[in-house]
Amino acid sequence: MKKEMRYLFPADYMADPSVHVFNGRVYIYPSHDWECANVENDNGDQYVMKDSHVLSTDDPMHGEVIDHGKALDIADIPWAGRQLWDSDIAEKNGKYYLYFPLKDKNDIFRTGVAVGDRPEGPFIPQPDPIRGSYSIDYCVLREGDDYYLYFGGLWGGQLQRYQDNKALETPYLPEGDAPSLPGRVVKLSKDMLQYAEEPRPVIVVDKDGQPLKANDPHRFFEATWVHTYNGKYYYSYSTGDTHLLCYATGDNPYGPFTYQGVILTPVVGWTTHHSIVQYKGKWYLFHHDSVPSGGKSWLRSLKVCELEYDAEGHILTIDGGGQAAE
Repeated sequence: MKKEMRYLFPADYMADPSVHVFNGRVYIYPSHDWECANVENDNGDQYVMKDSHVLSTDDPMHGEVIDHGKALDIADIPWAGRQLWDSDIAEKNGKYYLYFPLKDKNDIFRTGVAVGDRPEGPFIPQPDPIRGSYSIDYCVLREGDDYYLYFGGLWGGQLQRYQDNKALETPYLPEGDAPSLPGRVVKLSKDMLQYAEEPRPVIVVDKDGQPLKANDPHRFFEATWVHTYNGKYYYSYSTGDTHLLCYATGDNPYGPFTYQGVILTPVVGWTTHHSIVQYKGKWYLFHHDSVPSGGKSWLRSLKVCELEYDAEGHILTIDGGGQAAE
């Protein structure tokens, strides 16, 4: 299905949007792409993000988009190494907690937390990352008084370096008919600054209840988002090297989630990353592509379009405008 698309912020290259509604406005928390001299590789060294901005609007398709300026800078994070990638945010008791992945001085991705008094920031980073944290790509789901952090990304996201929340001496990526490597979910502590438990795998299964295999083009790779619709939990994600946004549904925040279908076909550019939000009675898919940069995968631009469900709650597939993976 072709949809009306809007580039949200043509003035700069931003990507990986996490989107929430606070105080009646839509707030967008993207990563901030920079031009670089690095060659592209599977570790993602071409994504050299050094800071992040916050955007907001009261009309995603046609309204003014305000850039609230720099909300977080790698120079202000004591434990920083490099690569301030995507983030997500949660509000609790009037405070805003921004969760971000960043490589430490040993080039290992950890999860940082920065705290602010307003949704647009600024945010003050904690002096150390969350204990026991690893990998990238966050989504925070609020359930009453509980908050769940979803995360994980393969290849450059380093998820293959861990098993049972312990670092592996040799990274392991399943192949062929082996069960695919799952993302993770963990409940946050009451102060929002640490894990309240050990992270758990988020299993996506087929209609027969079997985990999706490593060679399935619809298996998880990175970029988790979770929302609820008609009493169901929708777990959506990027398939990475097959360039799709897919989703699965379940009955609780931990899963398992049963695979349902494709949300977005490939875009122009290697990565695809999104969030799904309801605002003023309509649903929106926020994502990115690399059309304005001429296809440079490390210079991406934010996009939005409306998202629709059918009568059974299935998301109607949207045409991303790119080419299908071979």
